[in-house]
Amino acid sequence: MRRPIKNKLYIILAFFSLNCFHSCDTLTGLNSSNKPMHINRFDKDLFQMILLDTPELQKKMTADYPVILSVIGKGLFGIQDSDQPDFFDRLVNYYSEPTLNKLYRDAIKIFDDIDKIETDLGTGFQYLKICFPSIQIPAVYMHISGFQQNILVADSLLSISIDKYLGPDYPLYKDFFPDYQLQKMSSERVVHDYLRAWLLSEYTFKGNHRVLLDRMIYEGKIKYIIHKALPKVLPETLMGYTSGEYQWCKKNGKIIWKTIIERNHLYIPDAATTEGYFSDRPSDFISNDAPGDLGSWIGWQIVALYMERTKGSVNDLMRNTDYQGILKGSKYKP
Repeated sequence: MRRPIKNKLYIILAFFSLNCFHSCDTLTGLNSSNKPMHINRFDKDLFQMILLDTPELQKKMTADYPVILSVIGKGLFGIQDSDQPDFFDRLVNYYSEPTLNKLYRDAIKIFDDIDKIETDLGTGFQYLKICFPSIQIPAVYMHISGFQQNILVADSLLSISIDKYLGPDYPLYKDFFPDYQLQKMSSERVVHDYLRAWLLSEYTFKGNHRVLLDRMIYEGKIKYIIHKALPKVLPETLMGYTSGEYQWCKKNGKIIWKTIIERNHLYIPDAATTEGYFSDRPSDFISNDAPGDLGSWIGWQIVALYMERTKGSVNDLMRNTDYQGILKGSKYKP
């Protein structure tokens, strides 16, 4: 398999404190009353600048997109200041590479109409804003990175690289990604990934990243909230599973849990073992038919049961770092 155009780079820069009130757990009429969330098409404007490459367009880009230009410049070239003489020359040269340029053109074509994405994103962020009144809703963008900076998060900015969502059958992906990653490279995942990125930046992980239980409950919280924010989205879509993979997890929860317990994986701090439960790679250490990211799947089931039994608020859930207490409170026994 050929190497990606560049190694993927994820930039997470924003951290804010959040508050919540209980009424968000019983919202009604959310989908009918929300306003679409405007997405700034940095991707389209940058492409026009690359095509024409005039000083006037460079000035306009600098005025309209100072923050995202700075973040992308730093990620690609180690240059934050778009006023530097060679900034736009390097940008134009980078995106003019034939393979990347075709990728760019295809992405803009596929994402020409984003009305549904803006509508669904409005629904999701409306839910988060009602649940967490003090949350700062970001300005939302789309960009093209050439498989580098998939997610950009800055003070009040959130952007997704749409060249990672062109569909599992997009021909170029076969050269750069294994089959098990392709399921998550669909436009149906865009809204999920926007919300996930913002939640991860707002609620940073507090726990031991080497301990499976800690990671499992944390990722389960994120999945639970996104499902609440996007109730019409199928669970298998939220997980990035096929319908067959989703059904396998539902039928084999007992096997997964039994394996975790018998192998003492739940509490022993082992980074490699824990990471195996969150990789996109199929979980063949459980079963030849098991999909990846089983840690998030089990965590979601535990959190959902915990919330059903305790009737707690989303605010309480996100502030609660007693992962053992959440497991105990859920009475999870698949």
